[in-house]
Amino acid sequence: MAGSASFSVGGGRADLYEGRMTLFVVLACIVAASGGLIFGYDIGISGGVTSMDDFLENFFPTVEHHKNQLTRNQDYCKYNNQALTTFTSSLYISALIASFGASFVTRRYGRRPSILFGGLSFLVGAALNAAAVNLSMLILGRILLGVGVGFGNQAVPLYLSEMAPAKFRGALNIMFQLAITIGIVVANMINYGTATVRPWGWRISLGLAGVPALLMFVGGLFLPETPNSLIERGNLDKGRALLEKIRGTKTVDAEFEDLVQASEKANAVKYPFRNILEKRNRPQLILAILIPFFQQLTGINAIMFYAPVLFKSIGFGGNASLYSAVITGAVNVVATLVSIFTVDKWGRRILFLEAGVQMFLSQVVIGIILGEKFGGAKELSKGFAVLVVIVICIYVSSFAWSWGPLGWLVPSEIFPLETRSAGQSITVSVNMLFTFVIAQSFLAMLCHFQYGIFLFFAAWVAVMSLFVYFFLPETKNVPIEEMINVWRQHWFWKQIVPAVDTYAAVQRPSVVVHSQ
Repeated sequence: MAGSASFSVGGGRADLYEGRMTLFVVLACIVAASGGLIFGYDIGISGGVTSMDDFLENFFPTVEHHKNQLTRNQDYCKYNNQALTTFTSSLYISALIASFGASFVTRRYGRRPSILFGGLSFLVGAALNAAAVNLSMLILGRILLGVGVGFGNQAVPLYLSEMAPAKFRGALNIMFQLAITIGIVVANMINYGTATVRPWGWRISLGLAGVPALLMFVGGLFLPETPNSLIERGNLDKGRALLEKIRGTKTVDAEFEDLVQASEKANAVKYPFRNILEKRNRPQLILAILIPFFQQLTGINAIMFYAPVLFKSIGFGGNASLYSAVITGAVNVVATLVSIFTVDKWGRRILFLEAGVQMFLSQVVIGIILGEKFGGAKELSKGFAVLVVIVICIYVSSFAWSWGPLGWLVPSEIFPLETRSAGQSITVSVNMLFTFVIAQSFLAMLCHFQYGIFLFFAAWVAVMSLFVYFFLPETKNVPIEEMINVWRQHWFWKQIVPAVDTYAAVQRPSVVVHSQ
C-alpha cells in the first residue's frame, strides 16, 4: 500500500526499549489531558452564549434586531454578522500568537510551566468575561482565554507524547481529545440550563469556564516534568530517575541513550524555527501545516450547526438543542473512546482512511437530502429527518476517532526533540488560523452555499484522504526519538530526508548515567 510502513524501525533500537504502563504515567496523563477541557468548554459554550437574547442585547443589539426581522426563508443567514463572528474568533488569533511564546517557554523552561500558565490565563479570562460590563472587557477576557488555549494546546499534546511508552502513546495522547469532547458536552448542557436564567444566565456560562481552568492549573502543580525536557535542559540524573519511575524498571539504557542523543542535537540548535525549514525536517513541517489545515476542513462545524434544526424537525420541539447536544456529544465521546482502544493496535492510517470514506459519504447524503427535501417552503419529513440524524451520528463518530484526536496526536509525535516545541507551535498556530478563518467565514458561506456547504466539505475530505493514503507513514509503536527512521523508509519522503544525520553532536559517544 502506498505510504505504508511496517516496523521494527530500521536502524533504530525500539526493540531494546523496556518498561510497562505504570499507574504514575496514567495519572499524570489524566491530569495533563484535562487541559483539553478548557478548549472543549470554550468550543461548546461560545455558540450557545452568542445565541442567547440577553447576551446579544447587552453587547450586539444590532444582531438581535436583525435576527428578529428575518423570515423563515432566511434562516441560513440568521446569525451572519461579522462583529459577532469576530468576537467568537478573536480567541483563535490570540491563541495563534500565544503559541509562539509557548514554544519558547516549553523549550527553555519545560512543558509543565506552559500548562500552568495556560490554566492561569484561562482562569483570569473566564473571570473577566463573567463580569463584563462592556465590549472591551469582553474582548480582553476573550484574548486571555486565547492565550490559555494557545499555551495549553502547545504543551499538553507534547507532554502526553513524551510521557507515554511508545506502544501506548496513541491512547494516552488521545486523552487530550477525549477531554475536549467532554468539555463540549458539559458546556452544551450548561448552556441549555443557563438559557432559562434571565437576564444573566450567559454570565454563568462564561464564568464556569474557570472550573476546568482551575483543574488544569491546580493539577499542573502536581505534574512532574517529562524526562525528555529534563534531559534537554541538562538534568540527566533527574531525567534518568524519572524515566525509571514512569517506565517501572531500572533497565532504561536504550531509551535513555536515545534521549541524551536527541538532547545533544537539540542543544546544538539555537534557532529551532530556522532549523525546522531544513531539508531533513521537510516531511514533519509539511504535515504540521496540512494536518491542522485539513482538520478544519472536515466540515464538523457544518454538521454541528444543522443538528438542532434537524432534531426539531423530528418533533423534539423546544428541546431540540438539548437532544442535539446530548446525542451528538455522546456519540463524540464514545467514538473518541473507540480511538483510544484502537489507535495503537490498528494504527493511525487505517483510522484516517476508514473515516475519510465514512465522512465523505455522510456529507454527500446529507447534502443531497437537504437540497431536495429542505429549505425555503419545504419541510423535512420525519422519515428523512430521522435518516439525516442517523447519518449525522455516523459522520460525528468517524470524525471523533480520526481527524479529531489524530489531528493532535500525529503532529506531536513526529518531530525530533530539537524542533518539537517549534513544530507543535506551528501545528497550533495553523489550527487556530484556519479555525479563525472558518469561524469568520462559515456563517457567510452557509448563507450563500446553503446545503451545498456539505458537498464543499465532502470534496475536501476526499482530498485529505488521498494525501493520507500517499504521504502519511504509519507511526504506531515507534519510539518518539526514533521517528526519523520512519521518514527514511517511506517511499516518497526517503528521497528528501538524508540517510545519515550530519549533526556533530551525534558523533560524540553516548552518555549513560546509571542510577545508584
